[in-house]
Amino acid sequence: MKIGFIGDIVGKPGRLMLKRHLKRLQQEHFIDFTIANYENASHGFGLTEKNCIELLGYGIDMMTGGNHSFDKKEILEIFDKYPLIRPINYPKDIPGEGLYRTTLLGHELAIINLMGHYTMPMVDNPFTMIVEEVKKLQAQNVKHIIIDIHAEASSEKNALRQMLKHEVSAILGTHTHVATDDLQVVDGCCYITDVGLTGCRDGVIGMDDVVPVKRFLTSLGGHYDVPDECKAIFQMVVFELDNEGRCVGAEKIKIHDDKPKIVTGAWID
Repeated sequence: MKIGFIGDIVGKPGRLMLKRHLKRLQQEHFIDFTIANYENASHGFGLTEKNCIELLGYGIDMMTGGNHSFDKKEILEIFDKYPLIRPINYPKDIPGEGLYRTTLLGHELAIINLMGHYTMPMVDNPFTMIVEEVKKLQAQNVKHIIIDIHAEASSEKNALRQMLKHEVSAILGTHTHVATDDLQVVDGCCYITDVGLTGCRDGVIGMDDVVPVKRFLTSLGGHYDVPDECKAIFQMVVFELDNEGRCVGAEKIKIHDDKPKIVTGAWID
């Protein structure tokens, strides 16, 4: 099976890049299932029901979240209506689930949304929790397991790779919006520290640069806005899993505005 994974979709520019490119890329790369991170999809903060329906209409099959999952309060009412999850290590009493399961090409596929600790909201220990969750899935003979690790610290993501590279199919980093050049297939596990944003590429992490620059110069904050017009980028990792849930190949796809795509293969260890 071939899986496409899109990192943080940031605002309208990110949504428009999916509209322009996703369905064509799904055909060109024979993608069977597409995952995307929604937490910045509605003007940079959270997800509205309107934008959820919009993104699913562009060809996304399910979506993961992060520390901005609950910024738009209407999401509390739509977790049960759409294929959405939020980080599994949020307190259990809040709405939503952190695990999504489906059947794809005769195999059960499990997608887990996990959030790191450094600079993030107070959540349960991601490392102890994920070990237990993976054990539960393995006990049920689930072999195709994908993790979206939504974390600030690259060390947390690298540690997760070392912990679980023999146990899961893929570990894909989100949250920083800055793509890393370390896509790899290590011991049958697809890994990248951060997929990078889909949205504006000429501001600061997908936002207009006025407030971030002012903050760095003066220490005074402000509301971050997504520009209405900007230079944009689409970024996606495509990886192939065999019948045992092991990754046998991966590539990174980038498109700048409407220019030809750039495809970079993973290194394989």
